[in-house]
Amino acid sequence: MPGKRIMIVGNAGNGKSTLAIKLGNRLNLPVVHLDRLFWRSGWKSVSNAEFDALLAAEVARDAWIIDGNYTRTIRTRLDRSDTVVWLDYPRCVSLWGIIRRRIVYRNKPRPDLAEGCPEKIDAEFFRWVWSFNKKHRAMYRALFQAEKDKELIVFRRRREAESWLESLKRHDPGEIQ
Repeated sequence: MPGKRIMIVGNAGNGKSTLAIKLGNRLNLPVVHLDRLFWRSGWKSVSNAEFDALLAAEVARDAWIIDGNYTRTIRTRLDRSDTVVWLDYPRCVSLWGIIRRRIVYRNKPRPDLAEGCPEKIDAEFFRWVWSFNKKHRAMYRALFQAEKDKELIVFRRRREAESWLESLKRHDPGEIQ
């Protein structure tokens, strides 16, 4: 059973936000999407100072599920988390995920983004997704394995994450976390 401060990381298109929403519903925990904290309408980002303040307020809470990477602030989340869920999928899964997401959310906003941030794929984003595992996997592995007091859950396939989610006991919405 995961704890009550859960961070979810992994490449774009891996389903971090979808898993966070489903897990939040299953465990009756609030969900925080880092993309929603960082982006404003028209894909305008907040300043680092504003993002850090918003994130600090969220991680100070007693319970949460936070999805997203934002490597610059990973230590902030990691220090307060008790569980890390890492969606470590092959890049072809991630690429298919961003393409599928673009199709599904073509004319409507994603639930994990601010209003006015239409789904898009450009060359820079495609390259970022393509190189994510090469640039981040070793750092994530070392960082998470050094955290002996955290539960680390690594999924290599979507099916594994889905099975795990289904195996978790559903919490009563009236139950205090």
